Amino acid sequence: MDELLGKKVPYSAQAEQAVIGSLLIDPDCIPAVMEKLRADEFYVRLNRDIYETVYSMFAYGITTDPVTILDQMRVRGVYQESCDQYFAEVMRMTPTAANVLEYAAIVRDRALLRRLGEAADEINGIVYEGSGDAETALEAAERKIYALRQGRNVGGLIPVASIVQTVFDRLSEAANSGNKFPGISTGLGDLDRMILGLNKSELILVAARPGMGKTSIALNMALYAGMNLGKTVAIFSLEMSREQLVSRLLSRAALIPSQNLMTGQLSERQWRDVADAAQTLSTTDIRIDDNPTLTVSDMNAQCRRIQNLDLVVIDYLQLMQSAGSGHSWSNESRTQAVSDISRMLKIMAKELNVPVICLSQLSRANESRQDKRPMLSDLRESGAIEQDADVVIGLYRDGYYNKETENPNLAEAIILKNRKGATGTVQLNWLPEYTSFSSLERRYSDEG
Repeated sequence: MDELLGKKVPYSAQAEQAVIGSLLIDPDCIPAVMEKLRADEFYVRLNRDIYETVYSMFAYGITTDPVTILDQMRVRGVYQESCDQYFAEVMRMTPTAANVLEYAAIVRDRALLRRLGEAADEINGIVYEGSGDAETALEAAERKIYALRQGRNVGGLIPVASIVQTVFDRLSEAANSGNKFPGISTGLGDLDRMILGLNKSELILVAARPGMGKTSIALNMALYAGMNLGKTVAIFSLEMSREQLVSRLLSRAALIPSQNLMTGQLSERQWRDVADAAQTLSTTDIRIDDNPTLTVSDMNAQCRRIQNLDLVVIDYLQLMQSAGSGHSWSNESRTQAVSDISRMLKIMAKELNVPVICLSQLSRANESRQDKRPMLSDLRESGAIEQDADVVIGLYRDGYYNKETENPNLAEAIILKNRKGATGTVQLNWLPEYTSFSSLERRYSDEG
């Protein structure tokens, strides 16, 4: 259609043929090309069919050469009479596969230009159809451009062959990583084993009554991801200031009681520990926004601009506003608003393709029960929250309610919902002096 309208479609027939020719004459280059190029980035249909066939054969360990590839194309129903002649032609045009990655880069660049043009047409359609306001149009435009930056298709039906390739890539990545679980580690081993880490596109809800340590466990995870794993972390705090959050991070990183940090009553050794922790913390890519009026759209817009984002932490759900709203809520409208926000958070996690940890208050329902451990039904204005979340973790510390308990610092992370596996309880250490948690097998000295 574009060519009929006089528009020149961005693609390079020569580069596409050179990639195909390289795969035919040197099968050793296939793994490197597979990492750089997807089948749907080829413009010429025959080249796409050949590439998909080669990928499928490689994935299943089938030997690839011109004869076996042609045979597999017959099996897949994409063989054409001209294929034999086409193979001979592209192999003649490609004397060496040494530059195959440069050819692949050209193919990918042209594909991105085509998708950018398609996105521009769709954005034009939104603007000139007059459906919705400017903010809605801007949000849609940002979403489409972000998807392009992430190398994803901008909506629409995707052939299963392309999706299989993505799934296979993730399987290979997981197998080669050597980790026992696919997600980002929380730094709490027993919890990781239950929820398989913090996984891409998941909404993880941490729910508890005030004072149980919601913010503390979320900062635990953020600090471990940023400092120990080198991940890029975005923290949105609607309750505490940036300075308060960083003080808590320093307390945990330096293993110095938070009260000492607040009062400045530090020994010479503690000053050295704080300085070392501050230097280490400064090298991490942890970013904090403490604007209390943020909406999900605001957070999403900021996250889209962060290169290689790995994790988002939001403290906490009930303080958030839906777009364009104020604070005057009836109970019914507030329940609906929180449900809308939780749905938008799940969409955000899926779009950004990162785990989103969101903290949530529990209602007072558990206070009237003899067993005060949290339940899913305790979620305040629960609405769709429990439906949208992939993982729900309830925090409980018996020492908070029962001063006579045998171990006042024993905490429970109760997995109330887990789409990837079983529910159950993980026991943790509560470290009140550092307002932090640790695994039971890890204990810290109070010295220094």
